[in-house]
Amino acid sequence: MFHSSKSRAAWGAALAAVLLTAGCGGSDDASADAADYDPDAPVTLTVGTFGTMDLDNAGLYDEYMELHPNVTIKQNNVAQSAAYYKSLQTRMAANSGLDDVQAMEIGFIADVVRNHADEFVDWSQEENADELEGNFYDWKWGQASTSDGATIALGTDTGPQAMCYRKDMFEQAGLPTDPAEVAALWPTWDEYLEVAEQYMASPTKPANSFFLDSPASIFSSSVYQGDLAYNDEEGNPIPAESDGVEQAWEYASQAADEGLTANLSQFGDEWVAAFPNGAFATIACPAWMLGYISSQMGEAGAGLWDIAPLPGSDESASNWGGSFLGVPADGPNVEAAKDLVEWLTAPEQQVKMFTRAAHFPSSPQAAEDPEVVGATNEYFSNAPTGEIFGESAANIQRTPIGPYDTQIQEAFTTALTDVAAGGAEIDEGWDNALKAAQQATGG
Repeated sequence: MFHSSKSRAAWGAALAAVLLTAGCGGSDDASADAADYDPDAPVTLTVGTFGTMDLDNAGLYDEYMELHPNVTIKQNNVAQSAAYYKSLQTRMAANSGLDDVQAMEIGFIADVVRNHADEFVDWSQEENADELEGNFYDWKWGQASTSDGATIALGTDTGPQAMCYRKDMFEQAGLPTDPAEVAALWPTWDEYLEVAEQYMASPTKPANSFFLDSPASIFSSSVYQGDLAYNDEEGNPIPAESDGVEQAWEYASQAADEGLTANLSQFGDEWVAAFPNGAFATIACPAWMLGYISSQMGEAGAGLWDIAPLPGSDESASNWGGSFLGVPADGPNVEAAKDLVEWLTAPEQQVKMFTRAAHFPSSPQAAEDPEVVGATNEYFSNAPTGEIFGESAANIQRTPIGPYDTQIQEAFTTALTDVAAGGAEIDEGWDNALKAAQQATGG
């Protein structure tokens, strides 16, 4: 999701902080609270969020308060996700000052699951746990679950991936522009790289343009198409042994070494400026990236972009981004907060979040809703975004995540930037990435 990913460079510092685990209230207290709960009693619920999660902008808070006149919702939003999480870490360590509902980003959820699970309501113990679990993709439910089966948050959105491309630049380079024809060009990453070489060799391509923005576009999307990404089944970092890391490095380092990318640092100032300047023809696109591209290019970019499936997605799709909502177990309004979170993350509300604010659902029922399946995006040449991202989400397999995923990814994308700049050979870059990853994880 855009709001969380543009600040991913700061995640490493947030996640590297020393984490203290505080205790939480016992089950007897929770049972007493549930027994005493009056759903009609006046209550003010605070919701801690970050960036542009759009729960407010999509009108969900207002709708809930209209359905529940006794409830007042107050959102406490922090613009940057890293700053939000630092504050959340402090409050979790003190077991004090938490909001009734706390949002958690995919980059942080593994840390909360591993180090702070006891501080949040376990949704797997609710009477309707089976129904709740059935509302989500199994990989999304699993991301917020501990090894012993506790689930500490419910999912909001996801980031299934596709490939966005500039039709005008493709046409100028002599490549097809129809989405079906483009999809047929790159069923695999090997064939995607062949198209990249063809583009770069075209004498008619736009001057000074590259096929893709950054080696990170390949690495960060293809790494999750392996059986494992950065961690083993227990969440322990294993980048040197991971099939996902190995294949992602192979593809991305080839693109870097052969000069197929503009070698831009994603979410940096030069990368932002490159969108309207036509510096690259393709970019890996999680669902939230569409809003980012349109915001950077404005009206002048309408109709220039289209969308095709991500290479390799027929066998294994890829997710980048997504958030969750958790309820602190010791909060003053636990039962009322649980009701709110269940409603906000229910399939019906996830459909609204997509149709009103373009956040792709974490619920298969929502993704299969006609309003989602039939959705198109006028800015992206009327691409059938609901269908494209729905197929991607359905093909995502769960790869174990861990507390250091952001740092490991940063180590490899930094090494790829060095390879692309000519500062290291491919094998040297691999060694440098592994060393940096080991340092970041304490290995």
